[in-house]
Amino acid sequence: MQKLKLIPTPFVCALAFVASTGAAAQAPNVVTHETVTIATVEQIDQSARTATFRINENTTQSMVVDASVKEFDRLKRGDRVTVRWVESTVVQVRRDAKLAELRDSTNEARKTDPTVVQQLTAIVTVEDVDPQKLFITFRTADDQKMTQPVPDKKLVEGLRHGDRIEVTMTRARAISIQPAR
Repeated sequence: MQKLKLIPTPFVCALAFVASTGAAAQAPNVVTHETVTIATVEQIDQSARTATFRINENTTQSMVVDASVKEFDRLKRGDRVTVRWVESTVVQVRRDAKLAELRDSTNEARKTDPTVVQQLTAIVTVEDVDPQKLFITFRTADDQKMTQPVPDKKLVEGLRHGDRIEVTMTRARAISIQPAR
């Protein structure tokens, strides 16, 4: 089982970089991975089809549950379940981009993929990349310096100090929920 720890900062976005276009842009690095974990149901919103799962003492994950997941209708607070979701991650450099604060880019994303639940986008400057330990350090538009883990070293291949990258976090969608064994 792989456990995903989400850090409740404005830059949870470090978990997902999404491609954008640009004349001087390099080809995007793309990784898709599936996460499976055992968690406890914390909250359920039946009308919005969302649930919050406690993965461990310090980590929760909120997500929309796909309409095909029938087990959602039977969930109760406190249930122990195995949750499976898929996330795609893409990195592309935008050398001439201006630094930008975090913004909601959900409507733009839905034009090409109507299944997108939520996307948040920011443009940051790369300060340092550690491909061995899988960390990236960057500076945000409000001059905050942050270091975040990267889920796959393919995402940081070719990144250098000073590169501007568009960072987009795509909200997780559960594709399977089963009672934990």
